Parts: sequence; structure tokens; C-alpha cells
Amino acid sequence: MRPAHIGLALLVAAIWGFNFVVIHLGLGSMPALLLAALRFVVAALPVVLLPRPAVSWPRLVAIGLFLFVGQFALLFTGMAQGMPPGLASVTLQAQGFLTALLAAAVLRERPGPRQIAGIAVAFAGLGVIALSVGEGGVTPLGFGLSLGAAASWAVGNVLLRGAGRVDMLALMVWLSLVPPLPLLCLSLWLDGPAALGAALAGISWVGAGAVLYLAVLATLVGFGLWGQLLKLYPASTVAPFSLLVPIFGTLSAALVLGERFGPLRLLGMALILLGLAVTVLPWPRRLRPRPAAPRP
Repeated sequence: MRPAHIGLALLVAAIWGFNFVVIHLGLGSMPALLLAALRFVVAALPVVLLPRPAVSWPRLVAIGLFLFVGQFALLFTGMAQGMPPGLASVTLQAQGFLTALLAAAVLRERPGPRQIAGIAVAFAGLGVIALSVGEGGVTPLGFGLSLGAAASWAVGNVLLRGAGRVDMLALMVWLSLVPPLPLLCLSLWLDGPAALGAALAGISWVGAGAVLYLAVLATLVGFGLWGQLLKLYPASTVAPFSLLVPIFGTLSAALVLGERFGPLRLLGMALILLGLAVTVLPWPRRLRPRPAAPRP
């Protein structure tokens, strides 16, 4: 990759990693589901400038419901119910392994030995993190909702596979039309009209800034740059940069919010990142199995 494009990939990873700290700050000024809804209201505004990708409406709605509504409703609520941002940034990466399992079941994509090993290591990491639930403010509900968010993201990924090669930025903008109404209805039901009205009327600068960061930087800029890199380079070259997202997430949570990680949690996070690395990173030539010699 050219140095400038490596810089862009690092920028996207940093934006997406710091995203979890921003969510935490935004949750301090408004209900979780309202924050998620406002994110997509703003992210959908460029829809008047971008043509709809060649994706059918039923698939577009289905992708939006799982990739955006399910994922962020569960993630934001989980963080509001006791999932620290740094730990959430790592736990959410379980979507990579859940996607592989769903693709194997639905699309008949058989994972190889390396993928199976990576999945096993990562799920061991999730098990270790589960043992630390109850320490440092982590609740079973917050941890469970975060895993549910990863599962919803995985379903969205599998649905996204059927969309074909389309412009990523345009697709993200059009998908952003799906979440606002369901999320607002859920917020009205769970939080009540009074709480919703009070949050909207008294929105702070921190809350408004969080909405703009999540909509403009994390959604439009992040996915726009990521999609452009995927057009220029193979996915196997670009995808490993996503491993840096939880690293940026944990570092920013520690530096900005003072989040601390005990030995069990550090071990679990390390196992998840190791599982991701085994699954995503290319093998050195020396370690690749040699093809069988052809029979005479």
C-alpha cells in the first residue's frame, strides 16, 4: 500500500476505535436508543445527493435492521447498562467469528483449519472475559447485550454479502434510512415520551458533538474511506487494519476515561485479538501448507 493509503487506513481505525469513548460520553446526556436514532438521522441526510445502490428494497431493509438497528440498539443499551467502552470495543469483534460460523451454515462457506483455530482461541477469550463479569462495573446484562450486538452485526454481514460490489458510502447512507423510525419507536416505548422530550429539549454540547461524531466521522467518513481503500486494494490487504480498532478503543478508553483492565480481562482481550490475527492476517510462506505433489 502507498504510505498515504496506510495513513488513511490508520485514520479509519482510530476513528472507529475512539467511537466507543464518544458513545460513552453521549450516553451521559441522552437515552441510548435516542442517541442511536439521532446518529442515523444525521447520517442519512446525504441521501438526496447519492443514488440508491443496485440493491433491492427488501434486502436493503433487512441489512439495515441487522447491521444498524440490531447492532447499535444492543450495543448502546449494553454500554448504558454496564459495559465499559474499551471492553466493548474488543467484545464486539466477536462478529468476525460469528460471521464465519453463519457463512458456513447459510452460505456453505467451509472455514479452513486456520479459521477454526482462530475462532476457538477467540471464543476462549470471550469465556475468560465472562469470568470477569461483575468486576470493574461490568454487568452480565451489559456483556450479554454486547454479544447480541456482535451477533446482529454478523447476520448483517452475511446479508451484505448478497448485495454485490456496490459503492460503500452510498450503501451506508441509504441503509441509514432504515434505523431512525424503529429506534425512535423503541425509545418511546422503553424510555417514555417525557424522558424523550426532556432529552431532546435539553441536549448538551457533548450530546450534540457525540451525534455528529458518530454520524459524520464514524459512519460517513469512516465507511467512505474504507470503501475507497477496498476499491484500490484486495480485501486481504485492507481487512487486517480492522485489528487496530479494538487497540485504539482500549487505549482511548484508558487515556480519556481512565478505564482499567484486570489480569483476567487483559488475558481475554489478548486471546480475542490473537484469534482475530490468526483468522485475518496472511500466513508467511514458510508456514503455508505445501500443495500435494500431482500423481504421475
